[in-house]
Amino acid sequence: MPCRANILITELFDTELIGEGALPSYEHAHRHLVQENCEAVPHRATVYAQLVESKKMWSWNKLFPIRVQTRRGEQVIVPPSELERCPGAPSVCDIQLNQVSPTDFTVLSHVLPMFSVDFSKQVSSSAACHSRQFDPVASGQAQVVLSWWDIEMDPEGKIKCTMAPFWAHTDPLELQWRDHWMQCVYFLPQEEPVTQGSAVCLVAHHDDYCVWYSLQRTSPEENGRVHALRPVCDCQAHLLWNRPRFGEINDQERTDQYVQALRTVLKPDSVCLCVSDGSLLCMLVHHLGAEQVFTIESSAASHRLMKKIFKANHLEDKINVVEKRPELLTSADLEGKKVSVLLGEPFFATSLLPWHNLYFWYVRTAVDQHLGPGAVVMPQAASLHAVVVEFRDLWRVRSPCGDCEGFDVHIMDDMIQHALDFRESKEAEPHPLWEYPCRSLSEPQQILTFDFQQPVPPQLLHAEGSIKLRRPGRSHGAVLWMEYHLTPDSTVSTGLLKPADDKEDCCWNPHCKQAVYFFSTMVDPRASLGSPQTVSYVVEFHPRTGDVTMDFTLSDALGSEH
Repeated sequence: MPCRANILITELFDTELIGEGALPSYEHAHRHLVQENCEAVPHRATVYAQLVESKKMWSWNKLFPIRVQTRRGEQVIVPPSELERCPGAPSVCDIQLNQVSPTDFTVLSHVLPMFSVDFSKQVSSSAACHSRQFDPVASGQAQVVLSWWDIEMDPEGKIKCTMAPFWAHTDPLELQWRDHWMQCVYFLPQEEPVTQGSAVCLVAHHDDYCVWYSLQRTSPEENGRVHALRPVCDCQAHLLWNRPRFGEINDQERTDQYVQALRTVLKPDSVCLCVSDGSLLCMLVHHLGAEQVFTIESSAASHRLMKKIFKANHLEDKINVVEKRPELLTSADLEGKKVSVLLGEPFFATSLLPWHNLYFWYVRTAVDQHLGPGAVVMPQAASLHAVVVEFRDLWRVRSPCGDCEGFDVHIMDDMIQHALDFRESKEAEPHPLWEYPCRSLSEPQQILTFDFQQPVPPQLLHAEGSIKLRRPGRSHGAVLWMEYHLTPDSTVSTGLLKPADDKEDCCWNPHCKQAVYFFSTMVDPRASLGSPQTVSYVVEFHPRTGDVTMDFTLSDALGSEH
């Protein structure tokens, strides 16, 4: 540069504000690239926080006691003390906070401005903390900090962009939907009781890339504690289970459903083999009276975690952990026994799309030689389902921009579309749809079935047909999910939790991501409603790779394609 600049224009932010390196980038720019009295656009950012109690969100971070009703009475699976003491994963939990019901948390503080960064002045990336003393507005257990930020684009603060959720927004009717900048959920290292009217200090800590929070009875300046260490998981559970997985394990209704199904297949002399990553299914089986229980944990880290949980529940000598890949299992690993019940949730940590957990079918095939005559497999089958939906907002991630604030960005639109057409336009992508409201335009339809009673077949599974649209709306895409049939009378859905309703949004399993296939005809979803009446599909499961390929096509009443 021939001279230093007097205007600094950047977009370096993420949901956490500083997670993409904004602080060191601004620090470098002020030292080497811009004049001392330069103007920055945006001009200033402010981070806000609100302290809440929320059993739902706390269940994403801690393992709760799990109750199992047995013939011997109630048994309780308790977490190891290491898990209870662990502060949790260091990464922020970023979500669409507007989709969390206000009934799922209790507000313990007003919205507190925690700290601001003036981008027109020298910025420091050094670690710092900022405390705010406040009087709790209610008594309760301080567990979670909800946080977001806003930016003022100009020095006078007339042009503002805010990430505030609807209850903290100055004008909820003007709320803008975003999927890059959302809101943050931070978990306190431990829950702490607060009393209405008794002052406490909420402290925001940050280094050059991360923010975290702590709660203190006095300000850091008074007690001499300036910087709390960034929380890091030391129990390994938060490294193996993500937040939705914690929520899934803590779902007592889900556990009860598995227990009821297990009661119908277990016998006093059952020899059980459990196959799912970091699953407590083997503990349920033991408490329900199986004679011998084996569980496969392929990774050393998962093996260590399960050993800790077994020890905390005095089961270290009751459940046999096999640390190897299922296809390497030997008769000696099973102490010469034949398996009478093969079990899976199924859940595997590497799964991204719903059908990736069909890995259980391959495991069932690999251990076929170890199954005894008449062995029971649970789940006994699985099925792939689909429904056509209209999204409230998620369609925007695939919609072309066209003209934006007077700028023609068609070139970028075309470049993105060409990239999608190369491959991604014919693929589904995972989304946690509880965060992205949509309504169904069709009835749910079963597409494919998978029989776990039999090994994986050599030939591909093929399905083609059509889905009739029964409700008016803009057909943005098809949502696909798996259902696992534990027994003939018990099914676990990873997608829709109740029948689709004409007026209400779809209700999705909050612990799983569903697969979304965006229709290629979705050129401008804001256009007037068209005439498509059916969606034709071709879906194939390829046994050699485990892939599911698909193609969906919108057709109008005359049968022509769009």
